[in-house]
Amino acid sequence: MKLLPTLARGSSGRAEQMRILFVGFGNVGRTVARILTKERARFPGMGALDDLVVAGIVTRRGGSLACPEGIDLLGALESMETIGRFSEDMKGFCGMTGEEASAVLDYDVLVELSTLSIENRGEPASTHIRTALGRGCHAVSANKGPVAFSYRELSEIARITGREFLFETAVMDGAPVFNLCRSCLRGCSISAVDGILNSTTNYILGRMEEGADLPEAVKEAQKIGVAEADPGHDVDGWDASAKVAALANVILGGEITPFDVDRRGIGEVTCSEVREALRSGKRLKLICRAWKDEKGIHGKVGVEEISLDHPFSLVSGGGAVLRIHTDLMGPVIITQENPDLYDTAYGVLGDLIAIRQKA
Repeated sequence: MKLLPTLARGSSGRAEQMRILFVGFGNVGRTVARILTKERARFPGMGALDDLVVAGIVTRRGGSLACPEGIDLLGALESMETIGRFSEDMKGFCGMTGEEASAVLDYDVLVELSTLSIENRGEPASTHIRTALGRGCHAVSANKGPVAFSYRELSEIARITGREFLFETAVMDGAPVFNLCRSCLRGCSISAVDGILNSTTNYILGRMEEGADLPEAVKEAQKIGVAEADPGHDVDGWDASAKVAALANVILGGEITPFDVDRRGIGEVTCSEVREALRSGKRLKLICRAWKDEKGIHGKVGVEEISLDHPFSLVSGGGAVLRIHTDLMGPVIITQENPDLYDTAYGVLGDLIAIRQKA
């Protein structure tokens, strides 16, 4: 396997540049670009990425850009924000696909930001990452699919090639879930994780407590941007199941997929059930669980009654919470209050800084 030269160092010993390739340039990618360009002065901690060069941006419907000298990231952002696609007169405009770009362009880090595909078992995102790692490039992913479906394979390729495969955004936006387990719980054996990991369903259940029915709450979630135009992955529990599989694979050493997770979404929850739970001093929450025992690694997503004094019951709106059970510490609880796109973008940027600082 021939590896590409990556993060070449100058005479000072510091890597001269970090060349990245975006595959996907939706809300998260554009927020990353905004932080690095228009809003750079607001975020002094991003100095490690000041000499970043964007070698390419690939989108599914808005065209693609590829330029060896680096594309105009601010121009790309403004084009997307004004006309919803890249202008054909932009330098480097082309029709390159993610598969093509990851295989032929010269870059150091693939930033995989395409959408989750349950039906295609994490593809084509997994192939993009597999190709990048195989070429000797690092990979950062905000897409939970590759971690949920192909983590063991991809992490092994990263180990063999000596590259990084990072995905802090995959489960809880930018909250340091994997970094916490990797760096701050050394020596602890983690036996289980549980929590509320899908902000859309948490918002919907909250609105149902306030009197809205399920369809009305879904429409409200879509209107404020909490839910996608097609909320099926959220309502049916697939997004949560992918996050459970990712946690089980990375933290518990499992090798499961979302299809192995015992799943029940909120689609059948009625207003009467929500109100009855409140009358009995409880709330209905979509709870994610992963655990290991003598029989193996298990995952479950389902609606549960949570007492009002339970820490999970206090998570409102689009918030999230994860509890980590260990033998020496814990339970350790991470909470996140109504994360937005900046939280998600931070997870990507934090992973890029981690790669940069190791160079």
